[in-house]
Amino acid sequence: MNLRVVIIACALIASPAIAGTLSIEGKVTQGGLVFGITEPQAEVTLDGKPVKVADDGHFVFGFDLDAKPESTLTVRHPDGQNEERVLAVEQRHYDIQRIIGLPPAMVTPPPEILKRITDDQVLLNKARASDIREPLFETGFVWPVQGVISGVYGSQRILNGEPRAPHMGVDIAGPVGTSLAAPADGIITLAESDLYLTGGTLIIDHGLGLSSIFLHLSAIEVKVGDRVRQGQEVARMGRTGRATGPHLHWGMNWQNVRLDPQLLVPPMPALPAAAEAKPATGGGD
Repeated sequence: MNLRVVIIACALIASPAIAGTLSIEGKVTQGGLVFGITEPQAEVTLDGKPVKVADDGHFVFGFDLDAKPESTLTVRHPDGQNEERVLAVEQRHYDIQRIIGLPPAMVTPPPEILKRITDDQVLLNKARASDIREPLFETGFVWPVQGVISGVYGSQRILNGEPRAPHMGVDIAGPVGTSLAAPADGIITLAESDLYLTGGTLIIDHGLGLSSIFLHLSAIEVKVGDRVRQGQEVARMGRTGRATGPHLHWGMNWQNVRLDPQLLVPPMPALPAAAEAKPATGGGD
């Protein structure tokens, strides 16, 4: 039997967790992440692509910044019954950010640097391909640091006057050496001190294909394989790699889908007046 449910709302959605059915909750929007639970041993796909499911039935899935207006979630329950939901994905509008002052080689790297950048990307892809089946993200998410938001998800970057790809995360400015905490429980899958574009780089795997990445770090306080708890110090803010000022770039991935971390945390707490008066410069990643 094929059960088809059309979801009209494109903001927060939820349905009760009843045995034999499907429960999902989250923001169905470009850059959004959705949390789900179904029966153990069920098979889940999004637009025909497999979604990792934990032993207890938890799963997550997300939408890229240019996701199409409609997406189909399908669950094949252990009894062979299919349940299908057609999700209306909210479309967003993004800002344009102009960043000047970057060294020319950071904007358009010379040929001899391109191999290093390619090798760095291999390391990132390998770390993101880890297969951790625990839903460590069940702790929820918190800001890794408080500060001035100097860059937002989806904004198109124009570097030294040259248009570049959209910004895939949120930038938080602050002094070099500022302590950075894990936004949720996870396992460290990458800890590199000197990648060409991103400098000190850390990846925390939150399970089921969901991960956080911290860029431009001045120091990393953990190593690959470490289990970390939400709120635990894992690194320190810097301005390494391609950065015009000290800041943290916090990005999130679900598999190869780039997500908007700001959709998973409450608004940034207000800073003291003195801090707001002299915000640190950050950006350029």
